Amino acid sequence: MPVKEFRTPITNKPVLIGPDSNYDNIIFAIESSCDETAAAIVRNGREVLSNVVASQIKTHIEFGGVVPEVAAREHLEAINVVIAQAFEQAGLKAEDITAFAATVGPGLVGSLLVGMNAGKALAIANDKPFIGVNHLNAHVCANYLNTDLKPPFVALLISGGHTQIIEVKDWLDQRIIGETIDDAIGEAYDKVARLIGLPYPGGVNLDKLAQTGNPNAYKLPEAKLSNEYDFSFSGLKTASLQLIQKLRKNNDTLPTADIAASFQENVTSVLFKKTKKAADNINANTIVLAGGVAANSEIRKKFFALREQGYNIYAPEMKYCTDNASMIASSAYFLANTMDSLDIEVFSRMS
Repeated sequence: MPVKEFRTPITNKPVLIGPDSNYDNIIFAIESSCDETAAAIVRNGREVLSNVVASQIKTHIEFGGVVPEVAAREHLEAINVVIAQAFEQAGLKAEDITAFAATVGPGLVGSLLVGMNAGKALAIANDKPFIGVNHLNAHVCANYLNTDLKPPFVALLISGGHTQIIEVKDWLDQRIIGETIDDAIGEAYDKVARLIGLPYPGGVNLDKLAQTGNPNAYKLPEAKLSNEYDFSFSGLKTASLQLIQKLRKNNDTLPTADIAASFQENVTSVLFKKTKKAADNINANTIVLAGGVAANSEIRKKFFALREQGYNIYAPEMKYCTDNASMIASSAYFLANTMDSLDIEVFSRMS
Protein backbone atom coordinates (compact mmCIF):
# COMPACT_ATOMS: atom_id res chain seq x y z
CA MET A 1 0.00 0.00 0.00
CA PRO A 2 1.34 3.49 -0.83
CA VAL A 3 2.34 6.29 1.52
CA LYS A 4 4.17 9.54 0.85
CA GLU A 5 5.55 12.35 2.99
CA PHE A 6 4.21 15.79 2.09
CA ARG A 7 5.23 19.10 3.64
CA THR A 8 3.12 21.95 4.94
CA PRO A 9 3.72 25.19 3.01
CA ILE A 10 4.39 27.53 5.95
CA THR A 11 5.99 25.54 8.77
CA ASN A 12 7.39 22.75 6.54
CA LYS A 13 6.01 20.04 8.82
CA PRO A 14 5.95 16.47 7.46
CA VAL A 15 2.51 14.95 6.80
CA LEU A 16 2.07 11.33 5.71
CA ILE A 17 -0.63 10.72 3.09
CA GLY A 18 -1.84 7.34 1.87
CA PRO A 19 -3.23 4.01 3.06
CA ASP A 20 -0.06 3.23 5.02
CA SER A 21 -0.10 6.51 6.95
CA ASN A 22 -1.78 4.65 9.84
CA TYR A 23 -4.27 7.41 10.63
CA ASP A 24 -7.39 8.87 9.02
CA ASN A 25 -6.61 11.08 6.02
CA ILE A 26 -9.34 13.63 5.33
CA ILE A 27 -8.79 15.19 1.93
CA PHE A 28 -10.57 18.33 0.70
CA ALA A 29 -10.53 18.40 -3.11
CA ILE A 30 -11.54 20.77 -5.89
CA GLU A 31 -12.36 19.90 -9.50
CA SER A 32 -12.73 22.56 -12.24
CA SER A 33 -11.23 21.05 -15.38
CA CYS A 34 -14.18 21.72 -17.70
CA ASP A 35 -17.76 22.76 -16.99
CA GLU A 36 -18.40 21.56 -13.43
CA THR A 37 -17.24 23.43 -10.35
CA ALA A 38 -16.94 20.82 -7.63
CA ALA A 39 -15.68 20.42 -4.08
CA ALA A 40 -15.68 17.35 -1.85
CA ILE A 41 -14.30 15.94 1.37
CA VAL A 42 -13.36 12.25 1.46
CA ARG A 43 -11.99 10.15 4.32
CA ASN A 44 -9.30 7.60 3.44
CA GLY A 45 -10.01 7.71 -0.28
CA ARG A 46 -13.31 5.85 -0.01
CA GLU A 47 -15.78 7.45 2.41
CA VAL A 48 -17.45 10.50 0.88
CA LEU A 49 -18.26 13.05 3.58
CA SER A 50 -19.47 15.73 1.17
CA ASN A 51 -19.80 16.05 -2.59
CA VAL A 52 -20.91 19.34 -4.15
CA VAL A 53 -21.17 19.98 -7.91
CA ALA A 54 -22.27 23.17 -9.68
CA SER A 55 -22.96 22.26 -13.31
CA GLN A 56 -22.72 24.69 -16.22
CA ILE A 57 -24.75 22.61 -18.71
CA LYS A 58 -27.61 25.12 -18.88
CA THR A 59 -25.15 27.91 -19.67
CA HIS A 60 -23.44 26.06 -22.53
CA ILE A 61 -26.56 24.57 -24.16
CA GLU A 62 -27.12 27.71 -26.22
CA PHE A 63 -23.59 27.43 -27.65
CA GLY A 64 -23.88 23.72 -28.46
CA GLY A 65 -20.76 22.95 -26.42
CA VAL A 66 -18.41 24.29 -23.76
CA VAL A 67 -16.99 27.78 -24.38
CA PRO A 68 -13.69 27.98 -22.42
CA GLU A 69 -13.87 31.68 -21.53
CA VAL A 70 -17.47 31.37 -20.34
CA ALA A 71 -16.60 28.26 -18.33
CA ALA A 72 -13.75 30.03 -16.52
CA ARG A 73 -16.01 32.94 -15.53
CA GLU A 74 -18.65 30.53 -14.21
CA HIS A 75 -16.01 28.77 -12.10
CA LEU A 76 -14.97 32.09 -10.57
CA GLU A 77 -18.57 32.80 -9.60
CA ALA A 78 -19.19 29.35 -8.13
CA ILE A 79 -15.92 28.35 -6.46
CA ASN A 80 -16.38 30.01 -3.05
CA VAL A 81 -19.97 28.77 -2.83
CA VAL A 82 -19.13 25.10 -3.49
CA ILE A 83 -16.18 25.23 -1.06
CA ALA A 84 -18.43 26.57 1.71
CA GLN A 85 -21.12 23.99 0.92
CA ALA A 86 -18.61 21.13 1.02
CA PHE A 87 -17.48 22.11 4.52
CA GLU A 88 -21.06 22.60 5.68
CA GLN A 89 -22.27 19.29 4.22
CA ALA A 90 -19.46 17.37 5.95
CA GLY A 91 -19.80 19.28 9.22
CA LEU A 92 -16.06 19.97 9.23
CA LYS A 93 -13.72 22.95 9.38
CA ALA A 94 -10.38 23.65 7.71
CA GLU A 95 -8.45 22.52 10.78
CA ASP A 96 -10.00 19.05 10.41
CA ILE A 97 -8.50 18.61 6.93
CA THR A 98 -5.32 16.59 6.40
CA ALA A 99 -4.52 18.05 2.96
CA PHE A 100 -6.06 20.07 0.15
CA ALA A 101 -6.08 18.79 -3.44
CA ALA A 102 -7.12 20.09 -6.84
CA THR A 103 -7.11 19.01 -10.47
CA VAL A 104 -4.12 20.44 -12.36
CA GLY A 105 -4.81 18.82 -15.74
CA PRO A 106 -5.65 17.87 -18.35
CA GLY A 107 -8.47 20.28 -19.06
CA LEU A 108 -9.30 23.87 -19.99
CA VAL A 109 -6.46 26.07 -18.74
CA GLY A 110 -8.62 28.97 -17.55
CA SER A 111 -10.95 26.64 -15.69
CA LEU A 112 -8.13 24.64 -14.13
CA LEU A 113 -6.47 27.80 -12.83
CA VAL A 114 -9.56 28.73 -10.83
CA GLY A 115 -9.69 25.42 -8.96
CA MET A 116 -5.95 24.97 -8.54
CA ASN A 117 -5.42 28.48 -7.18
CA ALA A 118 -8.32 28.04 -4.77
CA GLY A 119 -6.81 24.78 -3.53
CA LYS A 120 -3.37 26.35 -3.11
CA ALA A 121 -4.87 29.31 -1.25
CA LEU A 122 -6.68 27.00 1.18
CA ALA A 123 -3.49 25.00 1.72
CA ILE A 124 -1.38 28.09 2.43
CA ALA A 125 -4.00 29.80 4.63
CA ASN A 126 -4.36 26.68 6.78
CA ASP A 127 -0.76 25.42 6.55
CA LYS A 128 -1.79 22.09 5.06
CA PRO A 129 -0.12 20.17 2.20
CA PHE A 130 -1.33 20.82 -1.34
CA ILE A 131 -1.70 17.87 -3.73
CA GLY A 132 -2.06 18.32 -7.48
CA VAL A 133 -4.08 15.59 -9.19
CA ASN A 134 -4.18 14.24 -12.74
CA HIS A 135 -7.81 14.26 -13.87
CA LEU A 136 -7.50 10.97 -15.80
CA ASN A 137 -6.09 9.02 -12.87
CA ALA A 138 -8.88 10.44 -10.74
CA HIS A 139 -11.58 9.01 -13.02
CA VAL A 140 -10.16 5.53 -12.39
CA CYS A 141 -10.03 6.25 -8.65
CA ALA A 142 -13.76 7.08 -8.69
CA ASN A 143 -14.20 3.30 -8.48
CA TYR A 144 -12.59 3.27 -5.01
CA LEU A 145 -15.40 5.44 -3.62
CA ASN A 146 -17.74 3.41 -1.41
CA THR A 147 -16.21 0.11 -2.59
CA ASP A 148 -13.47 -2.33 -1.58
CA LEU A 149 -11.82 -2.39 -5.03
CA LYS A 150 -8.08 -3.07 -5.04
CA PRO A 151 -5.56 -3.65 -7.85
CA PRO A 152 -4.81 -5.52 -10.01
CA PHE A 153 -7.42 -4.78 -12.67
CA VAL A 154 -7.92 -3.53 -16.21
CA ALA A 155 -9.57 -0.13 -16.56
CA LEU A 156 -11.47 1.22 -19.55
CA LEU A 157 -11.27 5.02 -19.34
CA ILE A 158 -13.86 6.60 -21.63
CA SER A 159 -14.62 10.31 -21.65
CA GLY A 160 -15.14 13.31 -23.88
CA GLY A 161 -11.41 13.71 -24.40
CA HIS A 162 -9.87 10.29 -23.79
CA THR A 163 -10.31 6.60 -24.58
CA GLN A 164 -7.76 4.28 -22.97
CA ILE A 165 -7.33 0.72 -21.76
CA ILE A 166 -5.11 0.79 -18.67
CA GLU A 167 -3.46 -2.13 -16.92
CA VAL A 168 -3.37 -1.31 -13.20
CA LYS A 169 -0.91 -3.76 -11.67
CA ASP A 170 -0.66 -2.10 -8.28
CA TRP A 171 -1.62 1.16 -6.59
CA LEU A 172 1.25 3.03 -8.23
CA ASP A 173 2.07 0.71 -11.13
CA GLN A 174 -0.06 1.19 -14.23
CA ARG A 175 0.44 1.43 -17.98
CA ILE A 176 -1.69 2.37 -20.97
CA ILE A 177 -1.96 -0.65 -23.27
CA GLY A 178 -4.47 0.79 -25.73
CA GLU A 179 -5.83 4.21 -26.67
CA THR A 180 -7.56 6.13 -29.42
CA ILE A 181 -5.44 7.33 -32.32
CA ASP A 182 -7.92 10.08 -33.23
CA ASP A 183 -11.30 10.98 -31.70
CA ALA A 184 -12.16 10.01 -28.15
CA ILE A 185 -15.37 8.07 -27.68
CA GLY A 186 -17.13 11.06 -26.14
CA GLU A 187 -16.19 13.22 -29.12
CA ALA A 188 -17.55 10.61 -31.51
CA TYR A 189 -20.84 10.51 -29.63
CA ASP A 190 -21.15 14.30 -29.66
CA LYS A 191 -20.37 14.57 -33.40
CA VAL A 192 -22.89 11.94 -34.44
CA ALA A 193 -25.46 13.46 -32.10
CA ARG A 194 -25.05 16.80 -33.86
CA LEU A 195 -25.39 15.11 -37.26
CA ILE A 196 -28.83 13.79 -36.35
CA GLY A 197 -29.91 17.05 -34.74
CA LEU A 198 -29.64 16.23 -31.03
CA PRO A 199 -28.93 19.05 -28.56
CA TYR A 200 -25.95 19.40 -26.21
CA PRO A 201 -24.91 17.33 -24.30
CA GLY A 202 -24.93 15.03 -27.32
CA GLY A 203 -23.66 11.80 -25.76
CA VAL A 204 -26.35 11.62 -23.10
CA ASN A 205 -29.13 12.46 -25.54
CA LEU A 206 -27.90 9.95 -28.14
CA ASP A 207 -27.83 7.21 -25.49
CA LYS A 208 -31.45 7.96 -24.56
CA LEU A 209 -32.58 7.97 -28.19
CA ALA A 210 -30.68 4.77 -28.99
CA GLN A 211 -32.71 2.86 -26.41
CA THR A 212 -35.80 3.34 -28.63
CA GLY A 213 -34.15 2.25 -31.90
CA ASN A 214 -33.03 -0.93 -33.66
CA PRO A 215 -29.31 -1.57 -33.01
CA ASN A 216 -29.11 -3.84 -36.04
CA ALA A 217 -30.74 -1.46 -38.50
CA TYR A 218 -27.47 -0.33 -40.11
CA LYS A 219 -24.05 -1.94 -40.30
CA LEU A 220 -21.24 0.51 -39.58
CA PRO A 221 -17.51 -0.21 -40.02
CA GLU A 222 -14.93 -1.11 -37.39
CA ALA A 223 -11.36 0.19 -37.77
CA LYS A 224 -8.57 -2.38 -38.13
CA LEU A 225 -5.43 -1.28 -36.28
CA SER A 226 -1.95 -2.70 -35.76
CA ASN A 227 -2.29 -2.56 -31.97
CA GLU A 228 -5.27 -4.77 -31.18
CA TYR A 229 -6.14 -2.67 -28.13
CA ASP A 230 -6.12 0.74 -29.87
CA PHE A 231 -9.23 2.58 -31.06
CA SER A 232 -10.12 4.77 -34.04
CA PHE A 233 -13.47 6.50 -34.43
CA SER A 234 -12.81 8.96 -37.27
CA GLY A 235 -13.81 6.41 -39.94
CA LEU A 236 -16.98 5.59 -38.03
CA LYS A 237 -17.84 9.28 -37.88
CA THR A 238 -17.39 9.59 -41.65
CA ALA A 239 -19.44 6.44 -42.30
CA SER A 240 -22.21 7.79 -40.06
CA LEU A 241 -22.22 11.06 -42.00
CA GLN A 242 -22.45 9.23 -45.33
CA LEU A 243 -25.28 7.04 -44.02
CA ILE A 244 -27.21 10.08 -42.81
CA GLN A 245 -26.75 11.89 -46.13
CA LYS A 246 -27.97 8.83 -48.02
CA LEU A 247 -31.00 8.38 -45.78
CA ARG A 248 -31.94 12.04 -46.09
CA LYS A 249 -32.09 11.67 -49.87
CA ASN A 250 -34.37 8.65 -49.67
CA ASN A 251 -36.60 9.47 -46.69
CA ASP A 252 -38.90 12.30 -45.74
CA THR A 253 -38.14 11.61 -42.07
CA LEU A 254 -34.68 10.65 -40.85
CA PRO A 255 -34.80 7.42 -38.76
CA THR A 256 -32.76 8.99 -35.97
CA ALA A 257 -33.51 6.35 -33.34
CA ASP A 258 -32.24 3.53 -35.58
CA ILE A 259 -29.14 5.54 -36.54
CA ALA A 260 -28.40 6.26 -32.88
CA ALA A 261 -28.94 2.63 -31.88
CA SER A 262 -26.76 1.31 -34.72
CA PHE A 263 -23.97 3.75 -33.88
CA GLN A 264 -24.14 2.90 -30.20
CA GLU A 265 -24.10 -0.84 -30.87
CA ASN A 266 -20.98 -0.41 -33.01
CA VAL A 267 -18.94 1.63 -30.54
CA THR A 268 -19.99 -0.22 -27.40
CA SER A 269 -19.24 -3.58 -29.02
CA VAL A 270 -15.76 -2.39 -29.98
CA LEU A 271 -15.06 -1.07 -26.47
CA PHE A 272 -16.34 -4.29 -24.92
CA LYS A 273 -14.48 -6.64 -27.24
CA LYS A 274 -11.09 -4.94 -26.96
CA THR A 275 -11.26 -4.45 -23.19
CA LYS A 276 -12.32 -8.03 -22.50
CA LYS A 277 -9.57 -9.33 -24.78
CA ALA A 278 -6.99 -7.23 -22.93
CA ALA A 279 -8.21 -8.52 -19.57
CA ASP A 280 -8.17 -12.13 -20.76
CA ASN A 281 -4.70 -11.83 -22.29
CA ILE A 282 -3.14 -10.52 -19.07
CA ASN A 283 -5.21 -12.83 -16.85
CA ALA A 284 -7.10 -10.03 -15.14
CA ASN A 285 -10.43 -11.09 -13.67
CA THR A 286 -11.46 -7.55 -12.68
CA ILE A 287 -12.56 -4.89 -15.18
CA VAL A 288 -13.20 -1.30 -14.16
CA LEU A 289 -15.12 1.36 -16.11
CA ALA A 290 -14.18 5.01 -15.67
CA GLY A 291 -14.97 8.44 -17.11
CA GLY A 292 -18.11 10.28 -18.10
CA VAL A 293 -19.06 7.81 -20.85
CA ALA A 294 -19.01 5.02 -18.23
CA ALA A 295 -22.53 6.25 -17.43
CA ASN A 296 -23.70 5.05 -20.86
CA SER A 297 -26.50 2.51 -20.46
CA GLU A 298 -25.39 0.08 -23.18
CA ILE A 299 -21.75 0.05 -22.05
CA ARG A 300 -22.78 -0.74 -18.49
CA LYS A 301 -25.20 -3.42 -19.72
CA LYS A 302 -22.56 -5.20 -21.80
CA PHE A 303 -19.88 -5.18 -19.11
CA PHE A 304 -22.14 -5.97 -16.15
CA ALA A 305 -23.29 -9.07 -18.03
CA LEU A 306 -19.77 -10.44 -17.58
CA ARG A 307 -20.49 -10.94 -13.89
CA GLU A 308 -22.45 -14.04 -14.89
CA GLN A 309 -19.19 -15.42 -16.32
CA GLY A 310 -17.27 -14.86 -13.08
CA TYR A 311 -15.67 -11.48 -13.83
CA ASN A 312 -15.55 -8.74 -11.22
CA ILE A 313 -16.98 -5.62 -12.85
CA TYR A 314 -16.82 -2.17 -11.28
CA ALA A 315 -18.25 1.14 -12.43
CA PRO A 316 -18.66 4.34 -10.42
CA GLU A 317 -22.04 5.41 -9.15
CA MET A 318 -23.62 7.68 -11.77
CA LYS A 319 -22.82 10.84 -9.82
CA TYR A 320 -19.14 9.89 -9.75
CA CYS A 321 -18.86 9.07 -13.49
CA THR A 322 -18.97 12.69 -14.61
CA ASP A 323 -16.50 15.26 -13.27
CA ASN A 324 -16.60 15.55 -9.48
CA ALA A 325 -14.21 16.36 -6.65
CA SER A 326 -14.68 13.13 -4.67
CA MET A 327 -12.64 11.25 -7.27
CA ILE A 328 -9.94 13.95 -6.99
CA ALA A 329 -9.74 13.41 -3.23
CA SER A 330 -9.55 9.64 -3.70
CA SER A 331 -6.78 10.00 -6.25
CA ALA A 332 -4.85 12.28 -3.86
CA TYR A 333 -5.15 9.74 -1.06
CA PHE A 334 -4.08 6.75 -3.17
CA LEU A 335 -1.22 8.87 -4.61
CA ALA A 336 -2.24 8.15 -8.21
CA ASN A 337 0.20 10.28 -10.22
CA THR A 338 0.06 13.15 -7.71
CA MET A 339 2.19 16.30 -7.57
CA ASP A 340 3.02 18.03 -4.30
CA SER A 341 4.69 21.37 -5.03
CA LEU A 342 3.09 24.80 -4.80
CA ASP A 343 5.01 25.58 -8.01
CA ILE A 344 2.82 23.14 -9.99
CA GLU A 345 1.36 24.62 -13.17
CA VAL A 346 -1.83 23.49 -14.89
CA PHE A 347 -1.64 21.61 -18.19
CA SER A 348 -4.23 21.33 -20.94
CA ARG A 349 -3.38 17.90 -22.28
CA MET A 350 -1.12 14.90 -21.79
CA SER A 351 2.21 15.27 -23.57
